[in-house]
Amino acid sequence: MRIAILILGVLALLLGGLWLVQGLGLVRIEPIACVGDCETIEGFNPGWAIAGAVLATLGAFGIRYGLRRR
Repeated sequence: MRIAILILGVLALLLGGLWLVQGLGLVRIEPIACVGDCETIEGFNPGWAIAGAVLATLGAFGIRYGLRRR
């Protein structure tokens, strides 16, 4: 169980970090597999920055729990 939480924590931390830097306008990535009307995130977007910070924080807690000794 801890291994799964650790893996999910790492993925959440990486994805949350990406959303955070995109929301802050530091990185611009074109959509890869788009179904519908997709747009690139350009400039500051507080919604994505907050969502990224929350997800990265949850990922960090997941990593901490996964690495914690009994």
